[in-house]
Amino acid sequence: MVESRHRVHAAVVRADGTLVASARDPQLTTWWRSCAKPFQVMPFVRDGGLEQLGWGDDELALACGSHGGEPEHVALASAMLARIGLEEGDLACGPHEPLTPRGSRLLRESGHRLSRLHNNCSGKHAAMLARAILSGEPTADYERASHAVQRAAKATVAEWAGLSSHAIVEGVDGCGVTVFGLPLANMALSYARLVTEAARAGGPARRIVRAMTEQPFLVGGTDRFDTALMEACGGRVLCKIGAEGVHTLALLDYGIGVAIKVEDGTPRAQFPAVLALLDEFDVLPQALPESLRDFAAQPVRNTRGESVGEIRVETAPNVLLDEERP
Repeated sequence: MVESRHRVHAAVVRADGTLVASARDPQLTTWWRSCAKPFQVMPFVRDGGLEQLGWGDDELALACGSHGGEPEHVALASAMLARIGLEEGDLACGPHEPLTPRGSRLLRESGHRLSRLHNNCSGKHAAMLARAILSGEPTADYERASHAVQRAAKATVAEWAGLSSHAIVEGVDGCGVTVFGLPLANMALSYARLVTEAARAGGPARRIVRAMTEQPFLVGGTDRFDTALMEACGGRVLCKIGAEGVHTLALLDYGIGVAIKVEDGTPRAQFPAVLALLDEFDVLPQALPESLRDFAAQPVRNTRGESVGEIRVETAPNVLLDEERP
């Protein structure tokens, strides 16, 4: 018996803007959340920030990621702040419990206090602070829409998404910085353009794609979906999770981008939907590794740990697939 349903919207887009596939409303406007991180850090990378600070793929991957608050993530975020002469208190994000069970367990066992460094966005915030310092801008209020750091991020998002800045809605994200609202199709377009540019011309796009696909643990963490998926696909898929059921991906072999939104924001429907869509494009391993199996058909467990149901994907009747799709 079906107990609950979660409606999922999706857009699959080529770098030239062609809509390859869709489910429900590919033009749905919603918040991009943390999926925008590769583009929020782009101005810093483009202007030589990595070279000026001696940062590499590790720091860049953490800036693009939503990490699990594990010791490796916390130590790297702390080192990034130290490199620019700042500390945890300079982060505008608030503390929250680590997003991985390993991170929570190790924090309890260490006896250390929960800090802003455990926030999954601390790497992004550290890179934004670095951008402010290297640009000669104040670090105060760096998270606000009026600050030069956020204005540059918005302009970059608009450029890659094929929109005018005026067409992008602004709000405040869970971590305190500006969040952008735009259609799913334009989210997918930006990721398609990112991997296409990375393959064609290199530059900042290639550095971001390489950092995320080669350092997936720093993008997510132990048992996190993005990490498991990028590891399983061996660099063929770039993916970034966002809050409230939004996810953006790119298929590197095909140069296409994917964006989904679970309408009610429920994350439990998010991962099966992503995997079902990727299966349509034959980019998943023939046999899913153990790290992805529970994500594909997420079990519903009772308090005894018994599997008493599962989340399954039901293809919507209005799914459109291009005859020339890869």
